[in-house]
Amino acid sequence: MTIKIGDTASRVRTISGQDIDLFAQACGDTNPIHLDDAYAATTPFGRRIAHGMLTASLVSAVLANDLPGAGTVYLGQDLKFKAPVFVDDTITATVECIAYREDKRIATFKTTCTNQDAKVVLEGEAVVLAPKAE
Repeated sequence: MTIKIGDTASRVRTISGQDIDLFAQACGDTNPIHLDDAYAATTPFGRRIAHGMLTASLVSAVLANDLPGAGTVYLGQDLKFKAPVFVDDTITATVECIAYREDKRIATFKTTCTNQDAKVVLEGEAVVLAPKAE
């Protein structure tokens, strides 16, 4: 695959309570704001929120599966969490190539996640080692 500045790819996923529970189990982050409805109701959010890194993992899925695709290796990721993600929010993760060093296969992507209301919930920049062109 040839990568060009301006190339974009996206994936959409609705975050379920089970997604949050499984992510907590996998990573060990059992903060009650993610897992306990009664506790979360006492927070400024008023209800459970997804782990920020669960939302960020949707960006990883786009990079690994779509652009650049299979064989992509993360070199770095800057993240800014802009708004909470709640159970049943539908998140669109989008990557856009903003720089590419073909000689080193190092690509830089603007990364953005938005919810069903088009509100930005996460933004940042990823640097990856792209797979060799076939």
